[in-house]
Amino acid sequence: MNHGARDMRKRGSLHTPKMTRRAFLHAAMGAAAASSFPYVIPARALGRDGHVAPSNRISVGCIGNGPQGNGVMGNFLRNECARVVAVCDVNAQRREAAKNIVNGHYGVHDCAAYGDFRVLLARDDIDAVLIATPDHWHVPHAVAAAQAGKDMYVEKPLMLSLSQGQALREAIHRHGRVFQYGTQQRSSQEFRLACELVRNRRIGELKTIKVGSPASRESENLAPAPVPEWLDYDLWLGPAPWAPFSDNRIVNHYWWHNTDYALGFVAGWGIHHVDIAQWGNGSDLTGPVEAEGTGVFPRDGFCNCATRWNVILRYGNGVVLDYTDEAQNRHGIRFEGTKGWVHVARGVIEAEPKSLLQTRFGGNDIRLYDSRNHVGNFLDCVRSRQETVCPIDVAIRSDMICHLSDIAMRLGRRLRWNPAQERFENDDEANRMLVRAMRAPWQV
Repeated sequence: MNHGARDMRKRGSLHTPKMTRRAFLHAAMGAAAASSFPYVIPARALGRDGHVAPSNRISVGCIGNGPQGNGVMGNFLRNECARVVAVCDVNAQRREAAKNIVNGHYGVHDCAAYGDFRVLLARDDIDAVLIATPDHWHVPHAVAAAQAGKDMYVEKPLMLSLSQGQALREAIHRHGRVFQYGTQQRSSQEFRLACELVRNRRIGELKTIKVGSPASRESENLAPAPVPEWLDYDLWLGPAPWAPFSDNRIVNHYWWHNTDYALGFVAGWGIHHVDIAQWGNGSDLTGPVEAEGTGVFPRDGFCNCATRWNVILRYGNGVVLDYTDEAQNRHGIRFEGTKGWVHVARGVIEAEPKSLLQTRFGGNDIRLYDSRNHVGNFLDCVRSRQETVCPIDVAIRSDMICHLSDIAMRLGRRLRWNPAQERFENDDEANRMLVRAMRAPWQV
């Protein structure tokens, strides 16, 4: 879907060369022969038989071409409603590889490759962007995309601070953009079923939600090294504090667990499961009112996020969210009620009583947003201008669970949270942790 009008016609020459009689006869005979065979235009090119015409496809630019970015990009490539037209990465090796993937998929050589996201966003023929950069770049890239009039699919986790998330939420609403958060479990049927069982009180009154997530890891300290020619290291750092380049600093399994760039797996992995906890609890647009917990943090090394945690979050409706690393709570989400329980993880759903899994919902039951494909849902909403299954307001609230957990374990005391005001009550120290400085000139 190209909103920019472009004239694709080639200008003809004013000088037409003379044609000899022999040449004319030869051309006429060829034309007559050709006319005896029908000229077939594929249905795909005309947008018939369920195909999408090229002129109606959504033009997509992909910002961040690491393993996760390329994985999600593959979902866009396989969707006929979209056309990936550009890739962008500060790592020249990755962006060239991504460009080759796109060109190979379409059998063309016209995918553009950029080292600076601002150049990609300046293109008025791009309708939507996939943002799958390191975590510290998610919000700055997304705010810039909204300001440039692009709809966006943003990988999780979303924000490094609540103030960043609030700035993005304001930008999304101000510019009227479609936003899809990369918490794709909401597009998997086992998670929807589990949440519908809970929301319809098939397990009785919900009392406790237990979430178990993979944890961060420890690592060695990193030695400085020369910046390779294929990397724009200053742009990789972007809003993060300046630090000398190290080979492993830009490797996922390292920066995922350093607080300059991420919150660790309390957010990087845990966001998937606490997002489902929010969905099942019916608290998409609110959050806990209290948080307390403990965590274990490395004393040395580059990786400095929590490797163990045990956090209790209490909601105004009386529900308790027990959030730990998976060495304590079982991996996934377990909803416990007064009449039974349901446990769900990727590809797994269990319940007690087991008959719950055979539930057939009626017309008066609560039915949740039914998305069967996360990228497909995003593209559908780009066309319809409706909300996605994971819109910005829901994303902020789910992401905030991770931040409340991290702040509670770092301060080591019970915190009172006001979800309406998005502030801690009577706690200046905790409120200061809702804001994070950004390296100049970057801001949101």
